[in-house]
Amino acid sequence: MSSIRSSLASARGLGSSKTGVSHWWFQRVSAVALVPLTLWFVACLASQLGADYFSVTDWLSSPLQASLLAIYLAAIFFHSQLGLQTIIEDYVHHDGAKMALLIGLQLLNILLAVAAIFSVIMILVGAA
Repeated sequence: MSSIRSSLASARGLGSSKTGVSHWWFQRVSAVALVPLTLWFVACLASQLGADYFSVTDWLSSPLQASLLAIYLAAIFFHSQLGLQTIIEDYVHHDGAKMALLIGLQLLNILLAVAAIFSVIMILVGAA
């Protein structure tokens, strides 16, 4: 028996088609922000090549360098969260496993981001 309902009526109530746009934009903006930050980070690593621990911590104790590194770390973890979330949503089909993986991924990214930025702060405070 064929249904009288149109395809639009069948799709109503299944969620907005606009919800993925912000995720897509955040992913693109964070990728664009990571380009100059990665170039800065690679240049800084190259400039510190062969330096001892004290000269690297002295370099990192600059508020500008520490701030840029903290922004870089936050952008990396934010961008990885968005990318891995997309992969999980696309390829994990069991709802329970998908939810558990998304929650675990978010907690892991937050934990790693906080630990990395806290390390930068500790170097900044310890060098002062």
